[in-house]
Amino acid sequence: MPQEQQQRSSAQQDQVVAQQEAQHSQQFQAQTQDFDAVLDDIASVLATNAQEYVSSFVQQGGE
Repeated sequence: MPQEQQQRSSAQQDQVVAQQEAQHSQQFQAQTQDFDAVLDDIASVLATNAQEYVSSFVQQGGE
């Protein structure tokens, strides 16, 4: 009997761990999508303002 309870308990723990891993995976994917969206926004701003961005680093005259 005690061995059966341990097996059930182990199976329940495995199920809980699997659920937690699935939740973490979903959260990770959501965060990854959010970060990708931010990076895409940055890239689009840089693409539209690339000339201005680059010229801000070019030394002018005797600077």
